[in-house]
Amino acid sequence: MDKQKIKIPEDEGQNNFKYKSYSVDEIMAAGGPIAFYDKLGKNPQNILTRLKALPKDAFFTEEEAMQALKTLRETK
Repeated sequence: MDKQKIKIPEDEGQNNFKYKSYSVDEIMAAGGPIAFYDKLGKNPQNILTRLKALPKDAFFTEEEAMQALKTLRETK
């Protein structure tokens, strides 16, 4: 992946999701979370504000998080 520019496939706009997710590899290839955020044209100081603005159901409950981590460990 090119560290200078993050490329989004043209067919990416075809889904119904409001938010785009990125893999850990894409984030690390950009130079880490802050560098990745900068390359997207975002202000890193606004990360917490933007997270707080998300609806409560956008996050896992503690039980869901534990189940997701358990599933991840089991499938490696």
